[in-house]
Amino acid sequence: MEKKLIKRDAYVNQLKEYVNSDFVKVYIGIRRSGKTSLMYNIIDELKLNGVKDENIIFISLESREYNHIYESEQLDEIVYDKIENIKGKIYLFFDEIQQVNGWEKSINSYRVSIDCDIYITGSNSKLLSGELATLLTGRYLTINVYPFSFKEFLQYKNEIDEIELTDDSINELYGEYFNFGGMPGILSLGSEEFKKMALKDIFNSILFEDVVSRFKINNIDLLQRFTRYMISSTGEIFSSKSIKNYLKSNNIYTSQDTLLKYNEYLKQSFLISKCKCFELKGRKEMKILGKYYLTDHGFHHSLIEDNILKVTKILENIVYVELLRRGYKVNVGRNKDNSEVDFVCEKSGKYKYIQVSYRLTNEETLNREITPLLRIPDKYESILITSEKHDFSKEGVKHLNIIDFLCGDKL
Repeated sequence: MEKKLIKRDAYVNQLKEYVNSDFVKVYIGIRRSGKTSLMYNIIDELKLNGVKDENIIFISLESREYNHIYESEQLDEIVYDKIENIKGKIYLFFDEIQQVNGWEKSINSYRVSIDCDIYITGSNSKLLSGELATLLTGRYLTINVYPFSFKEFLQYKNEIDEIELTDDSINELYGEYFNFGGMPGILSLGSEEFKKMALKDIFNSILFEDVVSRFKINNIDLLQRFTRYMISSTGEIFSSKSIKNYLKSNNIYTSQDTLLKYNEYLKQSFLISKCKCFELKGRKEMKILGKYYLTDHGFHHSLIEDNILKVTKILENIVYVELLRRGYKVNVGRNKDNSEVDFVCEKSGKYKYIQVSYRLTNEETLNREITPLLRIPDKYESILITSEKHDFSKEGVKHLNIIDFLCGDKL
């Protein structure tokens, strides 16, 4: 049965001016975030514009047909065999290209020697940190792919599941999104248990294929315990010393260097993302350790018990990733008095300041949340995001309901 897809316009539109150019188009992001489907979105666009099927070559290095390819020479043999009798421009798509040793030279050689347009995906943030970057010297475009935003989630529910989008249904669907996140592969699953199981399977594939296998991890139990600790500590200041002490209390002994390496591996696999601390007065990043958020908050619900105790941190996580989707550079803000602003967002030299709270129970809570925003020395826009519908805007701080924020085009 043909897999049903939605068109993710936000990503497709980023590429339009680069189609048919010699720029290599690179999608990077967490495993199962929809990078392959985005390639099919581009293929559909090409066909609508008259490109013939035979001029489009799609090679998934994770499929049974091609999973025997480990070296660039094997890849070259297949590619040149496929294009031998094709006339006109050739469109080459390579899914999870990092599976092939020496793939960088192959991609560059195709760009130079074939009349082609190249698209690749990868599940490692260091995909472009080495030889390809040197070989292409700026002739590539990187697009960070995230799991479905809430708007894409609603689009899927409307187009694929044929759910009419009303205020009531959107509120109900937000509850599902809050609990299980936006990993595309789980949206078609009916029960909560199936969704949890699917998220656990995705988590295990990331851990074992993108971390254990790639970085030759021997102490898998330690890695698993460390990773679960990071997931349970979403939105909290990271300290390798505190994690070491936590493990020690469970009779597990290791070095801070090992934990810092594991932390880096999880970042490279896109499971977690670091939000650095930012000094608001001097507008500079601070050397102290920052916070970590999940690329998809659904992992928290599926892997951590007592999830309900972390609702504000999960809400922060949703806001953080949405800000990244919208192209902001995001940091944690610190005032001179050490009061904290959840997110300092910068784009094109302009700033926005955001505080996130799940619920404002009284006037005292409201004042506590907005006080750090009022202490910021400049007058850029300050925003408070909560789950509540009532407008709590006060003293120049704008209040947004989380659903309105996620469904809006602008902050």
